[in-house]
Amino acid sequence: MRTDDLIRALAADEVKPASVGARLAWLPLALLLAGGALLGIIGIRPDLAAALVAPVTALKNLLPLALGLAALALAVRLTRPDATAPVAGLIVFPLVALALFVYGLSQMPMADWGRGLMGQSAAFCVPAIVLTALLPLAAAMRAMRSGASTDPGRSGALTGLACGALATAIYALHCNEDNPLFFVTWYGLAIVIVAGIGAVLGRRLLRW
Repeated sequence: MRTDDLIRALAADEVKPASVGARLAWLPLALLLAGGALLGIIGIRPDLAAALVAPVTALKNLLPLALGLAALALAVRLTRPDATAPVAGLIVFPLVALALFVYGLSQMPMADWGRGLMGQSAAFCVPAIVLTALLPLAAAMRAMRSGASTDPGRSGALTGLACGALATAIYALHCNEDNPLFFVTWYGLAIVIVAGIGAVLGRRLLRW
């Protein structure tokens, strides 16, 4: 077959690879499976509806959800080789978290800061979130491989950031530790860990 004939045959081929958006449809299922398994074991806090009336508790639940959706949108945007992602806009989330942390400090005597920071479940919180994020991260990475990011490390980090934050939002449905010193510290650490895992995977899996 001549080169011209091959080019025409390829152009006429109507079989197209699945898009990032189509493959990303697996992410909600992965979140449902991983989050459902977690909450099936540890349960949802019984006073959740009443607790969400408090602004600080509402932010504890809504902030990671908003971060996850924002980071996911940026990760998807970076799958196009000609696209840029305004990641600087994500700075609003750590700024809000910092404000919550300072507020938490102001509400407690200095002698109680250590107790507020550690809470009752610090040793459980971080691994629970990280483990919950792994299946969604695998699903999201598979979807992102359909794209053509020119910055695989950043794409992977944003994907990990999204999955870590969304897993945190699921965990928050169980967590009754409403002190900002606790949840800003340990939720933040868990999200950063998953973002780091995503960055490492991105450099390996999203290159083209």
